[in-house]
Amino acid sequence: MRPELPAAAESGELDAAVRRELNTLPKGLAELVATHLVAIGQTIDEDPETALAHARFARSRASRVAAVREAAGLAAYHAAEWSEAVGELRAAKRLSGRGTHLAVLADCERALGRPQRALEVARSAEAEGLTGAEAAELRIVAAGARRDLGQFDAAVVALQGPDLETDGSQPWLARLRYAYADNLLAAGRAEDAIRWFLAAADADDEGETDAAERAAELGDRTAES
Repeated sequence: MRPELPAAAESGELDAAVRRELNTLPKGLAELVATHLVAIGQTIDEDPETALAHARFARSRASRVAAVREAAGLAAYHAAEWSEAVGELRAAKRLSGRGTHLAVLADCERALGRPQRALEVARSAEAEGLTGAEAAELRIVAAGARRDLGQFDAAVVALQGPDLETDGSQPWLARLRYAYADNLLAAGRAEDAIRWFLAAADADDEGETDAAERAAELGDRTAES
């Protein structure tokens, strides 16, 4: 069943690289699929179930287009359909030859109770070429997989790297420092955790984390003990 398109879903808003992939389809079909891909982007944050319906429809019409399978994987992830997300992202890789959204793929494996598979993704050849935000997000997931396995010190090590000291206030840096602080705390290193929660707060101009509150709360607890 074809889901109803939002009024603002215009195919012209689609990313140029994705439109080029859709050029392998007949023109009318390419336009139809494009509008549903735009609808995914418009609904995925606030209404992931609707986004997934658009993704499934697009996949039913263009299952051999890597960008469509990638979009379906991300929509399934946001809708907590972990197995479907893994299948779609792996299909996108087979079609394109590119390993994308590795952190999402690894996080799905964690959600499915497979932390070892998440670590395999983090150690893959594709992961070695990641930098910046993508690399940071994958390390955060890998650290979570280590915690799933009860390996708290290894989780701390998984997050270490020179980028923790990067200057600036990028959202990925705030999340990386926050995860580092949280894992330090789990490993019993409260004083170090306070320092890194404060560092996370310094990088968090968008207020995405509660790093400052965590630092203050932890500092109060440490002072009382």
